Amino acid sequence: MSTVIFDCDGVLADTERYGHLPAFNQTFREVGVPLQWSEEEYGRKLEIAGGKERMASELTAEFVRAHDLPVDPEGRAALLATWHRHKTQIYTEMVASGKLPTRPGIRRIIGEAQDAGWKLAVASTSAEPSVRAILEQAAGPDRAARFDALLAGDCVPHKKPAPDIYLLALERLGVDPAGVLVIEDSRNGLEAARAAGLRCLITVNGYTAHEDFREAALVVSSLGDPEGERTVVIANRSPARPRDYVVLRDLEASLAG
Repeated sequence: MSTVIFDCDGVLADTERYGHLPAFNQTFREVGVPLQWSEEEYGRKLEIAGGKERMASELTAEFVRAHDLPVDPEGRAALLATWHRHKTQIYTEMVASGKLPTRPGIRRIIGEAQDAGWKLAVASTSAEPSVRAILEQAAGPDRAARFDALLAGDCVPHKKPAPDIYLLALERLGVDPAGVLVIEDSRNGLEAARAAGLRCLITVNGYTAHEDFREAALVVSSLGDPEGERTVVIANRSPARPRDYVVLRDLEASLAG
């Protein structure tokens, strides 16, 4: 039996540009701090795994003093947790409104894999409520409920590019790493998968297309759909031979290389 582990943001849906970025900026406005990330600035923030960690990167000593924020580690951690809960609520409401586009081919490949008896999981550094909301939108509630594992947020001590979340996924799923394919969209995700001994297929997006994916089995523009966006193969180190869209045999071949 084969297993696919999906990242969430940028893989299941185009969430970064249309979801997380505006949710962060709305949070900053509503909590009263003078921060507004541009798309370019947010692209740089994506090199930092985790929403609280991205927010924390702005809390320099000068910024903290200027805006009378907590200087002690416990107070700062509590403040970031409050901000992040607020941001997660905004983001989850955006998902529920249907504003975030599902990536091409995701719903199709999930259905085909489940019907073929594959195990499926999600492993993400985003907050669990956000990940559940995106999965239900991308796969549909019935398909989402059939996932074998959903790992998100602070369930591991170290976030990507550390392999912790993928190692935990392997433990929860009880599967042989040789039969597991990870679908990611970023260099951090690829490094995490590779460090856990897993092969990786990359579906790039506007924020990650420039990154180095030389260790990936297959790099594509998207999984594609028969009646929608076509797949463009960017790099291929596997026996897979996708045509207009990626199918299960391409995922199997990505494991074989």
